[in-house]
Amino acid sequence: MSDLTLYLDLLSQPCRSVYIFAKANNIPFKYQEVRLFKGEQLAEDFRKVNPLCKIPALKDGDFTMSESTAMLLYLANKYKTPDHWYPSDLQKRARVDEYIAWQHTNTRPHGSRLFWVKAMTPYLLGHEATPEKLNPALSEFNATLTAIQNKFLQDKLFLAGDEISIADLVAFVEIMQPTGSGVDVFEDKPKLSAWKKRVEEAIGADLLNEAHEALLHLKECQPVPPELKERLKARLEFFTR
Repeated sequence: MSDLTLYLDLLSQPCRSVYIFAKANNIPFKYQEVRLFKGEQLAEDFRKVNPLCKIPALKDGDFTMSESTAMLLYLANKYKTPDHWYPSDLQKRARVDEYIAWQHTNTRPHGSRLFWVKAMTPYLLGHEATPEKLNPALSEFNATLTAIQNKFLQDKLFLAGDEISIADLVAFVEIMQPTGSGVDVFEDKPKLSAWKKRVEEAIGADLLNEAHEALLHLKECQPVPPELKERLKARLEFFTR
C-alpha cells in the first residue's frame, strides 16, 4: 500500500486539481475524504496533518504539506511524471510558474466569488443572488478569462506550449468552478472553448467528470449543521460585500 495519503473534498477546486493530477499519472495514493460542509477540516485528528485546518493536504510517510500548487509540483518531481506536466525546458517551466503565481489573485478568487454568489446564495439563504451582487462577479470573472486568452494562451495549444501542463490543469479546474452554479463560462469564447476540448482530450473526459461530479450535483448535498452554516454565511457575506 502507498504511504501517500491525500486529504480531499472534491467540492473544492484545489482538491480536484490534486486528485486529477494523481489519477491521470497513476500515482498510488490513499483517498481520505474531509467533508468541508460537515466541518471535518476542523477535527483534532486533521489538525495533526494540517494545523491550518485547510484542504487539500498531503501526508507522505512522516512528511506532511498543504497548498495545492506546491503539492502538484511535489508529486510531479517525486513521481517523475511526463515532462510536459512540469517541463525541464527553463522557459516552458517559467510559463507554468507564471500562471500558477498569477492565478492565486485572479482566476481562483474570481471563480470562487462567482461560484459563491451564484450557487451558495440560494443554498444558504434560500433565494437567488440579486443582479447587484451577481453582475460584478460575472464581470470580474469574464475579465479574468479575457486575460487568460490574451496573455497566457495567445495562439498556443496550451498555456505553456504545445502540450498540456500543470498550468492547464489548474486553470481548467478553476474556470470550471462556476459551472457548478449553472454559469456557461465558455459562451462566446471560441478560443477558450477549443482549449477546453484539448484539455479534456489530454486528461480524459471520464476522469474530469468523475472529479467534478460532486460540484455539479451541489443541490443534492445534505444540509449543513447550523453552526457551520453560520460560518458559511459569513464567507458568503465576504464574497458579496
